[in-house]
Amino acid sequence: MTAPEIFDRRLVRVRRERAAAGFADYSFLYDEVSARLLERLALINRQFPRALVLGARTGSLAQQLHGRFGIETLVQADLASGMLDQADGLRVAADEEWLPFADASLDLAISPLSLHTVNDLPGALAQIRRALKPDGLFLGAMFGLGTLAPLRDAFLAAEAALGAGASPHIAPFTDVRDAGSLLQRAGFALPVADAEPVTVTYQNPMRLLADLRGMGE
Repeated sequence: MTAPEIFDRRLVRVRRERAAAGFADYSFLYDEVSARLLERLALINRQFPRALVLGARTGSLAQQLHGRFGIETLVQADLASGMLDQADGLRVAADEEWLPFADASLDLAISPLSLHTVNDLPGALAQIRRALKPDGLFLGAMFGLGTLAPLRDAFLAAEAALGAGASPHIAPFTDVRDAGSLLQRAGFALPVADAEPVTVTYQNPMRLLADLRGMGE
C-alpha cells in the first residue's frame, strides 16, 4: 500500500534550501537536540567506524562527532544541498525516503530533527535499519506530538470565531508510543522511544513564525 502524501517533499526541500544561508541564526533547537543525542551516544561503550548523520544541515553535529566514538568515516546527508555546501567532509544530498546506502554498510546512524516530514516513516526507518550492520545503532530525534500545540489551538479558535471551519495549518506529529511501534515494525532490535520536552516561549506569534521559517520548517 502506498504511503499517503501528507508532505510535499519538493516544498520541504525548497524551504530548507531557502533557510540554508541563515540557518546558523535559527539553529538553537537543532543544536539542543544534537547535544542531547551526543549525551546518549557517550553512554554507549563501543566504537562506530562508519557513521551517518541523516539531516546534517550545515554540519555542526558532524564537527562534534569528528575524532570521537571511534569514527573513521563520517557521511553527512541532507535533503538540501544548500545546507551541505556549508559543511566539510563527505556529503551527499539525499531524500530520507530514498537513502543511497548499501545494506549493512554503517555502524551508526544519527538523525536530529530529520524524519518528521517524511511521508513513509516506517519505510524510512526500514531503510535505515537495512543500512546498519546487524549490531549497528540508530539514534534519532524528531518533533513529537504536542509540538506547536498552542499555535494549532490559536488557529482553530480564530477559524471558529470566523465560522470558516478548521484547516490543518500545523503538520501532524508522531506520538512516542507510535514511534516505539514503528521502530519495532521496521525491524530494530531492542527499540526504545521516549519523549523529552523542550519549551520555547515567544512574546508574539510573528517571532515564532520567523523562527520556523529560519529553521526551514
